[in-house]
Amino acid sequence: MARGAERAFVTDAGLQRLRSAFKAVWWTTTGVAARGVADPERSRAFQFETPPPPRGAQRHGWMEAFRKDIEDVGAGLYPASEPLFADPVEALRAVSDFLRDAREVEARRRRNGGVEARAEEGADVYPAYYRQNFHYQSGGWFTRDSARRYEPQVEALFSGTAGAMRRRALSLLARAWRSRDQRGLKVVDLACGSGAFLRDLKGAFPRATVMGLDLSPAYTLEAKAMAEAPVIQANIERLPFADASLDGATCVYLFHELPPRLRPEIAAEIARVLKPGGVLALADSVQPADQPDLARLLEAFPAFFHEPYYESWCREDVPGLFGLAGLELVETDVAFLTKAWLFRKREVKRSGAS
Repeated sequence: MARGAERAFVTDAGLQRLRSAFKAVWWTTTGVAARGVADPERSRAFQFETPPPPRGAQRHGWMEAFRKDIEDVGAGLYPASEPLFADPVEALRAVSDFLRDAREVEARRRRNGGVEARAEEGADVYPAYYRQNFHYQSGGWFTRDSARRYEPQVEALFSGTAGAMRRRALSLLARAWRSRDQRGLKVVDLACGSGAFLRDLKGAFPRATVMGLDLSPAYTLEAKAMAEAPVIQANIERLPFADASLDGATCVYLFHELPPRLRPEIAAEIARVLKPGGVLALADSVQPADQPDLARLLEAFPAFFHEPYYESWCREDVPGLFGLAGLELVETDVAFLTKAWLFRKREVKRSGAS
């Protein structure tokens, strides 16, 4: 590696370290403020079945997410992440809106309003499992306000590590494609949400054809604006791509929000559109076996957030699920509360001449 490139990577790693430190302080403070504003009474009444994390375990996992992200930037796998907001005034407005909405989210939690999104205009044309207020989110997946708040909400929830945890999938993909010419590669971020990971994906592979796909019109618009990339509105159950047409796909935090009956169908649909040798970089919640010391946090998640399919996800055989679809597990990575898997579609074996 040239010395200039080495210096650039060191600079990027230093920049990422500074941004990570700022995010840790900013979003931890925001999360504490939101809990203070909401005053979640249910948190004091819930009876846990799992023991509390050992002393320091939660902090260790939290810091490890930042450390892995900084190291990957330093290794040149992907550039330093972009700030979520363009200026301090925009950031303060977003946090103020997030804190105001925290009261509504808490009120919805107390009244168990997990399906109020079904009353949103136009929601009736979407699958029943989709028409819910996951995380007790105001507007479900159907409003632009919801799309704008999503990233602040997840960063506050995970004390600034959401981006770093998601990029475990980007790390696996970047390592798999490190020696490949990006030109001609075609990759789609499935269920791209508000576009934060799609923006990271585009930054890592600037010469590839990078696009997003999401079912929500509101989130599709937000993702286009955030990532400055094309985003298709479509249902992942019926992907609008030809057989064997994609070199890669990514999918972040989707499968734990899918009914168990749909997971095999969607895994098969992803496999269908990948070329032989194509890869899927998946990131989702860890399961208790991945982080036994943090099992209480996993138990708390569906208790405090509307996540009707999360418990089944914690028991899901992920390699088996995708293996049945023809995708072989290549590598995994874990950081704090997120696990990433890299799968490769099996090559078609040609019989040799007799």
